[in-house]
Formats: sequence, structure tokens, C-alpha cells
Amino acid sequence: MEHSAMALLKWISGIFASHAERPEIHLIVKNITRGTELARCIDVADTSKTRRKGLLGQKKLAQGGGLWIVPCAGIHTFRMQFAIDLVYLSRDKRVRKIRHSVPPWRISLCLLAHSVLELEAGSVCSSGTRRGDRLELPLALHKND
Repeated sequence: MEHSAMALLKWISGIFASHAERPEIHLIVKNITRGTELARCIDVADTSKTRRKGLLGQKKLAQGGGLWIVPCAGIHTFRMQFAIDLVYLSRDKRVRKIRHSVPPWRISLCLLAHSVLELEAGSVCSSGTRRGDRLELPLALHKND
């Protein structure tokens, strides 16, 4: 499922690459174990360039926003301006590790992780997400205003 969602995301982006009315493409993060939602507007960092940039340059995350970095087993928050929650995932999107409200100027690793979600601080607690939970990341298309 992960590869098909990523392929669809790239395909849709390619179609609209030369058009002025390109829709915003994001992922929703659902905790299917608990029946809760972690975020509604997740961007994907799946290239070397987008993984390097991450959330750098942003002043804060929008409510329900975040970034899914894939593949990724570790992150840093150097030069960031706000704290974030981290959710490390296995290939089948099971939660391997959680870090709450990681402040700027920190490093975090999970060598068994395949990817990591960077979320608004507090998102993990409010969703009740715990280690071992299974997440789902369906696509959400939003037409630009």
C-alpha cells in the first residue's frame, strides 16, 4: 500500500506539474488500532532534497500538519523554531517508537524504523497513539483556493 500511495502521489504531481491550478496533495494519518486521527495535512519527503529540508524554515506547524519522511531512521531538529512529536514507523506502518515534544537542537534515532512522522507537538497524546499501534496514511486532495 505504501508504494502504491507514493506512486499515485508522484503521478498526480506529474500531471499538474505544468498547470497553474495544481491541487494540494497531502496524506491523512489515522491510527486504525485506536480509531483516532493524528493529522489531516501531512506532506511527504521522499527524495534526497525534501528529506534534507524537512521542516526547516517553517515557523510552526499548522494544526493537523506534519511531514512523513520516508525512508528515515533518524532526524535532527537543529535550526528548527518549535518542538515536534516524532512517530517512528516500520514498513507496515506499525509504531516502533514515539518521542513527545522534541525541542529544537536535538537528535533522535530509531534504527529499526523505516520512516518517521514529524507532527505538531501534542498530536500523539491527543490521539492516544502508542507503540505497536498500526497507522494508515490515505491520500487527501485539496483544490487550491
